[in-house]
Amino acid sequence: MLRRPDIAFIPTPEAAIETLLEVLQVNDSDVIYDLGCGDGRILISAALQFGARGVGIDLDPLRVKEAQAKADELGIRDRVKFQEADLFTSRFEDASIVVLYLLPHLNLRLRPALFEQLKPGTRIVSIDFDMGDWLPEKVIKLDIEEESTLYFWTIPA
Repeated sequence: MLRRPDIAFIPTPEAAIETLLEVLQVNDSDVIYDLGCGDGRILISAALQFGARGVGIDLDPLRVKEAQAKADELGIRDRVKFQEADLFTSRFEDASIVVLYLLPHLNLRLRPALFEQLKPGTRIVSIDFDMGDWLPEKVIKLDIEEESTLYFWTIPA
């Protein structure tokens, strides 16, 4: 393992996945990076439902293996890949969408890399945590199976 993960794995609620994919208007031309992807459920849903491609990055080798096995089982390994890596040293400039389910201090630590690497117009969604003084364009509170808040931004021109 590269280093210990910064946070424990918490599965993204299904309702949050459905809502964020819908709001982001995911389609088959999107390249989604899930930074701290856990079991890969967001990328797997995006590939199955919309034909999107994606890259999941996680420090936990067990989660990466689990995500790869699920993608293999569903026959979508040509659309999604998962890598054991540190998201703070990873490259993700070809993303059209970035998904985060991190803690506030990790979002803030990652924010400079988002601005440095991503092209204007790249969409970002964070589950449950904002980015300090970078105000989101949209906030959606869900209270279906369990409470979730989705924060949406776009990299400015």
